Amino acid sequence: MPIALNIFVRYAYLIVFVWVLTEQLGIPIPSTPLLLTAGTLTGTHKLHLALVLLAAVIASLIADSIWYMFGQRYGGAVVRLVCRLSFESTACVRKTELYFTKRGATALLVAKFVPGLGSVAAPIAGQIGMDYGKFVLFDAGGILLWAASVTLAGRFFGDILNRNPNALSWTAHFFVAIFVLLLLGFVGYRMLQRRAFLRSVRMARVEPQELKEILDEGQPVFIVDLRHPLDYLPDPRTLPGALSLTPDKLVQESDRIPRDREIVLFCTCPSEATAARMALALRKMGIYRVRPLRGGFEEWKRLGYPLVDIETATAA
Repeated sequence: MPIALNIFVRYAYLIVFVWVLTEQLGIPIPSTPLLLTAGTLTGTHKLHLALVLLAAVIASLIADSIWYMFGQRYGGAVVRLVCRLSFESTACVRKTELYFTKRGATALLVAKFVPGLGSVAAPIAGQIGMDYGKFVLFDAGGILLWAASVTLAGRFFGDILNRNPNALSWTAHFFVAIFVLLLLGFVGYRMLQRRAFLRSVRMARVEPQELKEILDEGQPVFIVDLRHPLDYLPDPRTLPGALSLTPDKLVQESDRIPRDREIVLFCTCPSEATAARMALALRKMGIYRVRPLRGGFEEWKRLGYPLVDIETATAA
């Protein structure tokens, strides 16, 4: 057996535990290629499937519990931090909030399968005050489903190799190269996805200073707060004159959006993803004077610009 493969087999369970724990804590080193490799080795009877799954589940549950407690204590700030660490940072906030709104705790059962969702599901569960026992039950179930599906896919490949000694010997000799190719391919695919999305939403943004000048001068401007209601929990305020609308409501009310003034959209997503995406959608509907606010709510707040209570803005 090649030295690299021999070392991996000897410390496989520890490697799986540390690798999955590291990924789930926010370091973008995808564990899917590792679990596929470990699954393949269970098919060739070099590793035990149950122990591989146990290592992955415990590691992920520890990391998720840490993020749950951080989300419970620090709320939206932690969610945005996790999103910035994620490969899917451009979309994960909105996607996760919608899943929790529609499915509640059962969203945790599919969280690991949805790009971006698995990154912030745990801190959002803590932010909304989900019972920890309930969180552990559903989160552990979701982790097991995810780890088992990936590992069993690798085991299927391992069973094929086990029936073909020549293929098994060839794979063993090129173990490191195959694993590195799997890892690079997975990372490359995710990065290409992210770059394609960013290219699609890159457009002229309005600076907070520019928007403040417009408001100070009394110029007509239509401001839309695209944040999800969960984002209001840590700070129930918004920009002066802003209308709170979720993206689907904004599309439904597009006929009522004025065409004779600047339209500014803002959210809490990294890179203003939701605002940029909705700006593109409105432009396709013929509404061209629309721009996302650079930095969104957090940047406006950081600069110390005026904010009003959500209820006051809604009434106005």
